[in-house]
Amino acid sequence: MSLLEVENLSVSFPSEAGAVAAVRSLSYHVMPGEVLGIVGESGSGKTMTGLSLLRLLPPGAGRIVAGSIKLDGRELTVLDEREMADSVRGKRIALIAQDPMHSLNPVFSIGDQVGAPFKYHGLARGSALRDAVVDVLERVRIPSPERRLGDYPHQFSGGQRQRVVAAMAIACTPRLLIADEPTSALDVTIQAQFIHLLRRIQAQTGAGVILITHDLGVAATLCARIAVMYAGRIVETGPVREIYRAPAHPYTKALLGAIPRIGRGRRKPQERLISIPGQPPNPLDLPQGCRFAARCPNRMAICEEAYPPTSDLGDGHTVSCWLAGRQ
Repeated sequence: MSLLEVENLSVSFPSEAGAVAAVRSLSYHVMPGEVLGIVGESGSGKTMTGLSLLRLLPPGAGRIVAGSIKLDGRELTVLDEREMADSVRGKRIALIAQDPMHSLNPVFSIGDQVGAPFKYHGLARGSALRDAVVDVLERVRIPSPERRLGDYPHQFSGGQRQRVVAAMAIACTPRLLIADEPTSALDVTIQAQFIHLLRRIQAQTGAGVILITHDLGVAATLCARIAVMYAGRIVETGPVREIYRAPAHPYTKALLGAIPRIGRGRRKPQERLISIPGQPPNPLDLPQGCRFAARCPNRMAICEEAYPPTSDLGDGHTVSCWLAGRQ
């Protein structure tokens, strides 16, 4: 049974010019203990997907207009704010946000902030709370955590702040972790350390993980499956090795082609960086057919007339592309 089941999820934002479709007809699942990567360009709807699961869309603005979100078989779209806060957020689903300086409050100590999830969900009090905070900080490899409980976010390095955010996320042992671009603000060396930390946390807790990233290298390192998003829709999904070995959607091929390559062995270094021409479509004026058609080198007349159906390529590999039925 799936840990998370998302079916036909659509999210829109009202504007003076009309409704903006941030996410459209999104369907995917996450199995217990699995790491699913959601990849794509900025603006493709990746973060909106994560916020929708937590029902943290901007109040009075973004809203779920259709679809279903089930966690362990429990429908989340029908829960009110109190039910989400008390029984889901932090306890069942937790978020590791992209920028720890925006996630951490500069006027509260690290001990108070990491202890907040324990206190809110009634898991620890008094001296037991302090022990629980020290323990979870040790799990994310913060050196001498018992001496740093009174320190503030500005006294930690960028990598340490991201580890503190991870500690807050795993404090209540959630069933599902959403990691939203967790390495984008870190340098390469610290990125590698944090990727190792995420892998260790996932192995220790057995939680399912959704990794939201634009970095295909990070996704290849951590994920079992990949879902490629473009303009609010998933265009291809499948096992990591299959996606990287034989991408079926032109957009996936373009993303992989844009990765810089350094020569090794007989392989020559890449002489120039490859870019994807054009821009994603205006969400207020989405094309009738495939949303990637205007940028696709293989587009056909039908690509501009109708959105392609999802084709099953076997072994869990699916793609939404008219070329799939012609190969």
